[in-house]
Amino acid sequence: MKLFCVGCGPGDPDLVTLRAIELIKNTDIIFTPTAREGKPSIALSVVQKYIAKSTEIITLTFPMLKDFELLRDHWKKNTEKIVKAVISGKRVAYLTIGDPALYSTWIYIQRELEKTYPEIEIDIVPGITSFSAFAAKAKLSLAEGDQTVGIIPACYDLSKVKHAAESCDTLIFLKDGRYFDSVIEMLSDAGFKEDSIIAIAQDLSSDGEVMLLKKLEDLRKSKGTTQKYFSVMVARKRND
Repeated sequence: MKLFCVGCGPGDPDLVTLRAIELIKNTDIIFTPTAREGKPSIALSVVQKYIAKSTEIITLTFPMLKDFELLRDHWKKNTEKIVKAVISGKRVAYLTIGDPALYSTWIYIQRELEKTYPEIEIDIVPGITSFSAFAAKAKLSLAEGDQTVGIIPACYDLSKVKHAAESCDTLIFLKDGRYFDSVIEMLSDAGFKEDSIIAIAQDLSSDGEVMLLKKLEDLRKSKGTTQKYFSVMVARKRND
């Protein structure tokens, strides 16, 4: 019994790995996550053209809740649905946007499987991350030599963000662009110079993609950098 977890990359079908495409084309059942019932799955939309017409697609809801017990209940129910498919002898894959190891819904499924169904073999296919795709498009170096990198999924606690900014040469902010203005104001207090390079992208790898590459001093003069949730920002403390 085996389950494949497939990383679908940053959103561009051309940035899905060859191994991921091969698995998707030859899968009997595909499970794909969404934040709420009825909402299209981003991961599914990325790889839709690779899916055979005969493949069964099942959407699993992973609600954005703060109640840990309610979340655990959803993880268990979703895991049971996947297990039922695997036990049936079908070839089963679970999709996730980006890479399965980075802020992914997959890890909750994996933990449930390891705890309750250790007999099911897990095969994880990595995916290209959004910030790797962004750095390539912006022709931006994320780190050199002994430089350090911090990855921040959300900016709700600015004191925590400031601590990371003081400790790292490069900061990568993921997911929630609505907080970027507050972060930009904080960066200079954390040791980022006015000529530090700040790169911002929203709706990466989509038709509505927007990319900015500016100095910190220029961004501090403007507000409303982005109001999009799906955004990426890379702040470089040193430009040498």
